[in-house]
Amino acid sequence: MQNRLEDLDFADDICMLSHRFQDAKEQTISLESTARQIGLLINPVKAKIMKINTAQTKKLQIRHKEVENIEEFTYLGSIISTTGGTDEDIKARKRKAQQAFAMLKPVWRSTTLRTSTKLRLFNSNVKSVLLYGSETWRETSASIKTLQVFLNRCLRNILGARWPDTISNKELWKRTKQEPIEITIRTRWKWIGHTLRKPT
Repeated sequence: MQNRLEDLDFADDICMLSHRFQDAKEQTISLESTARQIGLLINPVKAKIMKINTAQTKKLQIRHKEVENIEEFTYLGSIISTTGGTDEDIKARKRKAQQAFAMLKPVWRSTTLRTSTKLRLFNSNVKSVLLYGSETWRETSASIKTLQVFLNRCLRNILGARWPDTISNKELWKRTKQEPIEITIRTRWKWIGHTLRKPT
């Protein structure tokens, strides 16, 4: 027997998943019926629907009001899009990490802070921002390269390694005690397995 995930719940947000339009319609009716029992109503203006890889043209309605169809939305900080890919989310995370790195420029340029301290700050304030939600990304060689190039550039900046001085990636990772980003992301995938194995 295989369990099927039909909804994602967080605080007052509900993301319902359906393979068929009829299922989506029935889920919406059931949700509204249950919500009414405790005095809540679904807001048809705030509710959105996103169709992925389908030619379905039927319109979902809530209390005779049409629910807006969208191309992408943000759920728990991650961008979900109709392409089914993760490029948009990776680009957004990279922009946020770039901003975090830029804000800490005085730290990277400091001559009083030890490199080990700078790297700890980098891991907690930049790398963590970049990899938020990475366990849900579809890994491609292009996406991994994009992330690795960004991280390498940041690490070289922290070490003060600038042209014409050269340092190989392996030597860079050794000095900064970092691992290839691909390994970091795959390690996070293991966390999902631990969660799924926990009792209900």
